Amino acid sequence: MTSDMLKQSIQADTTEAMKNKDNFVVGVLRMLSAAVLLKEKDKRYKLKLEKDAELTDEEVIEVVTSEIKKRKDAIVLYKQGNRPELVEKEQKEMEVLKKYLPEQLSKEELEKLVRESIAKIKGEMKDPSTSSGQVMGKVMADLNPKIKGKADGGQVSRIVKELLIK
Repeated sequence: MTSDMLKQSIQADTTEAMKNKDNFVVGVLRMLSAAVLLKEKDKRYKLKLEKDAELTDEEVIEVVTSEIKKRKDAIVLYKQGNRPELVEKEQKEMEVLKKYLPEQLSKEELEKLVRESIAKIKGEMKDPSTSSGQVMGKVMADLNPKIKGKADGGQVSRIVKELLIK
């Protein structure tokens, strides 16, 4: 897979949605494309490049994940504000965006990875009196590269806390 395969897929799906006159999907994908473009400009600025800075698929996945998180946050607020029509819109947008994430890990697979990380981190620790918060931070740092884009951070955090308490 080339480094910008995912970006090309988003562009092709936008074109397809336009042909099908699916304005909702076109809107969501244009928002996503704009977020990717913004991230590329930011990357170009940080690296002080003259030419365009293409995002890798991993970086595009980060953008998609960020856009999904924005939708989740908005859903919480819309539920509090009793706006079911906006909750539904945000959920539909999330479904369109999720198509661009790698296959999500099951709860069982996630728990297995968390257990392995906890065992690894506790095995490396020299001070047995280290707080569970410090252990959790180290476990999350160890897990992040393995699960990037494949699991919801909130879910991972809950599982780590549950397993550390046991």
